[in-house]
Amino acid sequence: MSERRVLAIDAGQSGIKVRATAASGEDLLFPGIRTGEPLLPQLAAVVAETTARTGSPADIVVAGISGLTDANADADAMLALTAAQGVRGVVLAHDSTTSFLGALGDRRGAVVAAGTGVVTLAVGAETTARVDGWGWIMGDAGSGYWIGREALDAVMRAYDGRGPTTELTATVSGRWPDLSQAYMSLQADPDRVRVVASFAAVVARAAVAGDTVAQDISVRAAHELAQSVRAAIAQVRTDEETFPVCAIGGVFGSIPLLEAFTADLHTGDASVRLVAPVGVGIDGVMALADLDTSHPLAAVTHRAGDIR
Repeated sequence: MSERRVLAIDAGQSGIKVRATAASGEDLLFPGIRTGEPLLPQLAAVVAETTARTGSPADIVVAGISGLTDANADADAMLALTAAQGVRGVVLAHDSTTSFLGALGDRRGAVVAAGTGVVTLAVGAETTARVDGWGWIMGDAGSGYWIGREALDAVMRAYDGRGPTTELTATVSGRWPDLSQAYMSLQADPDRVRVVASFAAVVARAAVAGDTVAQDISVRAAHELAQSVRAAIAQVRTDEETFPVCAIGGVFGSIPLLEAFTADLHTGDASVRLVAPVGVGIDGVMALADLDTSHPLAAVTHRAGDIR
């Protein structure tokens, strides 16, 4: 197993990270997934470019992919697209799976990964449960996008006189000096999801500075995230189990939000405990290649070819 050359892809919307066991040096970085285009050809192009840059073909390609759908989870098709590069086996998984493996390894627990979007995955003795990750239109409660959207809503409420004044207005006005036209500019921006999510960092700074509107947004986001964790755990746990929880992603860089999340998570349930992650997403992608087929997470992966 150690002789296999594994190419691991951690594919997100903001960036793609690649690690090859046959290459030395730092992980390679590529632009993020283009959601309006077919997914697998993008990943195949990453494999081809990595092979060219490292000078060493991979035997196995493993990928953790943001927002992976059943329609795109075609490992056989991915194998066909990369066979010319020497690939003989492919494993595809939703990035909640690889985030979990990176943060907690192969033990039981729950991982909530909150960046631009958010998804929570809980793993029990026999089953798994994924909560949210439904995208910026239908879900992603407590995510960077959700926080940014709440910030913009608060700014426009203050502008109209429907809500309290907030320090957030200064930053939003810095981007769109005429607030009455901000919505038109934002709606026309093809990068609007990232733009909205970027205001999560503004909320974090304002909350630390004492802005009550930003603090309220942070507490509500924390509650949404804690609710998702509780919902996921409830689907997989047994009464006697204690559950470690990892909170990963840029959203948890906000100290006020992290403190509110921790308090909310621990309230009324001593069996749930927040723990530090043992690794990151790309580590989880690497671990996916060696995941025991009896592990509950193996059931939610998609495989093709020779993975041995």
